[in-house]
Amino acid sequence: MPTTRRRHAVTETDEIALALDAAARLWPELRDDRTALLRKVIAQGAESIERRAAAHSSTRLRAIRTGAGALTGVYSPGEAQRLRDEWPE
Repeated sequence: MPTTRRRHAVTETDEIALALDAAARLWPELRDDRTALLRKVIAQGAESIERRAAAHSSTRLRAIRTGAGALTGVYSPGEAQRLRDEWPE
């Protein structure tokens, strides 16, 4: 079928075969269509990755917020500029 989208050739390795066999047990209506099972596995994997990425971002943001302002008042006003002025151009 003509398409402007990129195509990918995937060899069914032992690891992929195991994933597709497990997917066939989960979606028995697709057990005879390995391509459809592969699309399902990829979609489920993408959802899992998106959840993990969101959790990672949330954890990182929480850490940033926890440390934000921890050094307020430690440095005097203008100290950063004074340090910059010490460096040669």
